[in-house]
Amino acid sequence: MESFQRASILLTLNEELRKAGSWAGETHMQKAAFFLQELMEVTMGFDFILYKHGPFSFDLRDELTFMRAQGFLRLEPQYPYGPTLVGGEKSELLKQAFRQTIEKHLTKIRFVSQKLGTKTVAELERTATALYIRLREPAEADPVERLRSLKPHIALPEAQAAVLEVQQITRDSSSLTASKGPLGLAG
Repeated sequence: MESFQRASILLTLNEELRKAGSWAGETHMQKAAFFLQELMEVTMGFDFILYKHGPFSFDLRDELTFMRAQGFLRLEPQYPYGPTLVGGEKSELLKQAFRQTIEKHLTKIRFVSQKLGTKTVAELERTATALYIRLREPAEADPVERLRSLKPHIALPEAQAAVLEVQQITRDSSSLTASKGPLGLAG
C-alpha cells in the first residue's frame, strides 16, 4: 500500500474513532491501527513491537507526523490532557483522492472503531496486548498468565477480561475478514 492510501485509511480511522467517542490521540491511533492491520487484515505495512503500553509502531508514529506535515491531520490541545488528532486543512482532499481505498476498508475501520472507541488508555493497553499475545505467542501459552508476566501492573480480573474480550472481538471479526489469516479464528 502506498503512503497516501495508508494516510487515507488512517485519517478515516481517526474520524471513525472520534465518532465512536474516542479521544483519538496517538495511543488510540496506535492500538486501533494494530487491530486494523493485524486482526482485520488491512495491510498497511507497519511493524509493531510490544512496547511500554502495548503494541507500538515507530513507523506509524512517523506516518502520523508525516500526515500532520502534509496538513491531513493536526493536533488539537486538550488542556490539561494531551492533544487529540483531528482532520487537517487538506483532509477532505485526501479523502476525495482515495475514496475507493476508504470504501474498500470502511466496514473494517468502523468495526475496530466501535470496539475500541470508548476505551481508556489503560483498557487499550490490556486489550491490544492480549491481541498481540494471541497473534504472536505460542498457542500453548496461557494468555492470561502471559499478559500478567508482560504487564505485572494489570490485575488478574482485568487480564482475564481482556483475554475474553479479544476472543469475542476475534469471533465477531471473522465475518469481516476475507481469509482466516494467522488467527485460525477458533475463538
